[in-house]
Amino acid sequence: MLEDKAPQRTQLSQLGEFGLIDHLTNKFDVKQPSTLKSIGDDAAVLNFKDKKVVISTDLLIEGVHFDLTYMPLRHLGYKSVVVNVSDICAMNAMPTQITVSVAVSNRFPLEALEELFDGIALASKFYNIDVIGGDTTSSQKGLIISITAIGEAIEEDIIYRNGAKEGDLLIVSGDLGSAYMGLQILEREKQVFQVNPNNQPDLDPYSYLIERQLKPEARHDIRELLVKLEVKPTSMIDISDGLSSEIIHICKQSKVGCNLYEEKIPVDPQFINVCEEFNIDSTTVAINGGEDYELLFTIRLEDFDKIKANPNFTVIGHMTQESEGIHLITRANTKIPLKARGWDAMAQ
Repeated sequence: MLEDKAPQRTQLSQLGEFGLIDHLTNKFDVKQPSTLKSIGDDAAVLNFKDKKVVISTDLLIEGVHFDLTYMPLRHLGYKSVVVNVSDICAMNAMPTQITVSVAVSNRFPLEALEELFDGIALASKFYNIDVIGGDTTSSQKGLIISITAIGEAIEEDIIYRNGAKEGDLLIVSGDLGSAYMGLQILEREKQVFQVNPNNQPDLDPYSYLIERQLKPEARHDIRELLVKLEVKPTSMIDISDGLSSEIIHICKQSKVGCNLYEEKIPVDPQFINVCEEFNIDSTTVAINGGEDYELLFTIRLEDFDKIKANPNFTVIGHMTQESEGIHLITRANTKIPLKARGWDAMAQ
């Protein structure tokens, strides 16, 4: 009888920094016409001609933004791209390139980084973006990932957070809260596993919620969809830190108030069931959970007929005068001031 071989574990020191870079990046090819020079020189060279360039950077740190107990490295690589692509989509721009920088401790062998970069490669292929550079270094604090995303747009197509007007409708894509409840399930099963490592969790009833946490998708489809509907939002933001936080961002920068209607907030049936299982108020989670990576935007009232029948969008409120403040209108028709209780990186 053959014994199972231990998984291969290649020390990063065997390759060195430049050998590691060559090894991890040889799977990336150039797809975008704006990429003149990719990996392999002192800097990448891009040519956007008459279009504007949008840039966003995110930092993901082990123990703060992700837990490798239940986050597979391949999924982490994919998600690290998604969170940056989502920011570009929130500007109504097309993502075109990313740079990837990683810092790793010596507990990670080459095979672990291969898994991480397999996820990055899969996401770059799905979103049709080029990986054009980055950096690798050592870390004494585990795994750190920094990705910078670059996108392009015609100037008049770019949408900022500060364009909402009184009377505009507040719209959200997709459903909310599922990613947060997926995280709660994974955290619960982690606690069970630590007590009994032989326990095998049954995660099938929670598949949608867990996927929303481990493998979210950026709404890169919304830009083209809005063009077809002939609708240009007046403001836009992605929902990474929680609906309440993002609404407040738009209101503050646009100098308007808002009424958000509890009964209009879109949620998945599986989400409702798990909130009941955890004895957590579903509305509280839906407005504060974060990591949904849906798009939140405002449109003029006269554009309502163009989007009202589209299953991708839900009208969840409207913008008011700044002096009226920012409120949640409950199912009982009670008006409650909306507070930012979503993710705060500095409070972790």
